[in-house]
Amino acid sequence: MVAVAVAATLEATLREDMPHPWLSWLVAVGLSPTLLWRRTHPFTAVAVVFGVLAVVDTGLIVADAPATDMYSMIYFLLLPYSLFRWASGRAALAGLAIILVPASISLVVNWTGVGDAIGGLAVLLTSMAIGVAVRSQHGARDRQLEQVKTEERVQLARELHDTVAHHVSAIAIQAQAGRALGVADPSSALSALGVIEEEASRTLAEMRTMVRVLRNQAPADFAPQPGLGEIERLGAARTTGPPVSVALSGDLDHLPAAVDAALYRIAQEAVTNALRHARNPTLVAVHVDGDESGVRLEVHDDGDPTTPPSSNGPGFGITGMVERAALLGGSCSAGPGRQGGWDVRATLPRAVPQ
Repeated sequence: MVAVAVAATLEATLREDMPHPWLSWLVAVGLSPTLLWRRTHPFTAVAVVFGVLAVVDTGLIVADAPATDMYSMIYFLLLPYSLFRWASGRAALAGLAIILVPASISLVVNWTGVGDAIGGLAVLLTSMAIGVAVRSQHGARDRQLEQVKTEERVQLARELHDTVAHHVSAIAIQAQAGRALGVADPSSALSALGVIEEEASRTLAEMRTMVRVLRNQAPADFAPQPGLGEIERLGAARTTGPPVSVALSGDLDHLPAAVDAALYRIAQEAVTNALRHARNPTLVAVHVDGDESGVRLEVHDDGDPTTPPSSNGPGFGITGMVERAALLGGSCSAGPGRQGGWDVRATLPRAVPQ
C-alpha cells in the first residue's frame, strides 16, 4: 500500500501527459487497501476495484473526457491472479464477469489498434493463468501430503493388526491349556487365567488404538514388524557411505508394539534421508533413550550446514514421520543441527492414547 501511494504520488506530480492526474491518484491510492483482502476475500476485492473502475470509466465516457491512464494502477493485475488462486470456482467465474466490464470499456475508450488490444488482454489472461497454475500446483502437493498421511495411518493400523493377532493367538493357546489342565491341576488353570487376563487387556488397548488410526480396509501384512531390535542393524549391511552408529540407553523394556514399530520407522526414514541427502557426512548417529514416561529418538548427521526446507513445506518423508508420531500422542521435528548437519528428534509416550 505504501509503495502504491508513493508511486502514484510521484507519477501524478511529475508526469505531464497524464489526463486527470489527481482523479487517477485518488482511484489508485483509494483502492490500494483491497490488496489486504486479496487472499481472504478475493472476490470482494475484485468486485470493489473493477466495479469502481467501471463506474469511473463510464462517467468519463458520458462527460466525453479521456480515460484515466496511470502506470501505478498496474498493481490491479494482482487481483485477477488472487481471484483464480484463492476464490472458489463460482466466485472466480462471477469475478471474471466483473473484470470483463471495465476491461471492455477500456478497450473501447482507449482503442489504439488490434495489436494493443490483444496485448492488453494477453496480460490480463496471463495474470489469471498464473493464478490457476499456482493453485493447481499447491493442490497437487496438498493431495500428495494427505496421501502420505493416509498411508502412514494404514501402515500403523497394519502393524497394530499383527500385534492384536499375536495376542489373540496367545489367549487361545492359554485357554486351551487351562481347559486341559483344569481338572488335574487347578493351580495351572488359575495361572493360565492370569495370562489370559493380561493378554486380553493388552489386546483391548491395541485394538482401540487400531480403530482410532484405521482409515481403510487394506489387507494386512502378516510379516513380523521391525522394532528397536532392528534399529541397530540399520547401517550394518552398508558397504559405502558414512557409518551409522546406534546407541540405546535407559528403560526400553515392555514398550507398546505401536511405539516400538514407530521408533524403527522414524529412525529408518531419518537414516535413509541422511545417507541420501546429507552433504559430506562422516557419521550418522542414532540415539534412543527411554524412561518411565516415554522414549526419545534422535538421529544426527555431521554433514555440512544446510538450509531449512523451502517455503513449499517439508518433504513427504518428514510428513510421514510427524504423522506417525502424532497418531501415537508424541511429536517429531526435523531441521538443521546446531553444529551443522541435520537433526531428527522424536518423542513418543509409553502409554499409547486410547
